[in-house]
Amino acid sequence: MVRGVTLDTRQVEQPAKVAPREELVLLALYGNELYGLEIAQAMEEASTGRKQFKIGSLYPTLHGLEKRGLIESWWGDEERPELGGARRRYYRITGKGRATVDDFQHFRQELIRWRPSPT
Repeated sequence: MVRGVTLDTRQVEQPAKVAPREELVLLALYGNELYGLEIAQAMEEASTGRKQFKIGSLYPTLHGLEKRGLIESWWGDEERPELGGARRRYYRITGKGRATVDDFQHFRQELIRWRPSPT
């Protein structure tokens, strides 16, 4: 107990721990199905240019999130002649990814509302 606060350490299931960069990707995919460049664009536009995601670091982040079951991906059907027929790989958040986002959003709200107990 610290300053009148008790912590309940019982948890049914631990939410996934994510790095700040992974958190941004999950937020961009929350309710969206996007390909890599769109994810980077979403972050840049939503932050009015303050956050930029280099493509070279985006794909390892996506791979790690997918490996942990937080997102899933698939190849699009469209062929892009301007890129020699290359297809886009699309990403979407999974139920586990949604639960992780919901958990850290809930934590943030609780932290904003938290006030010390009177002593």
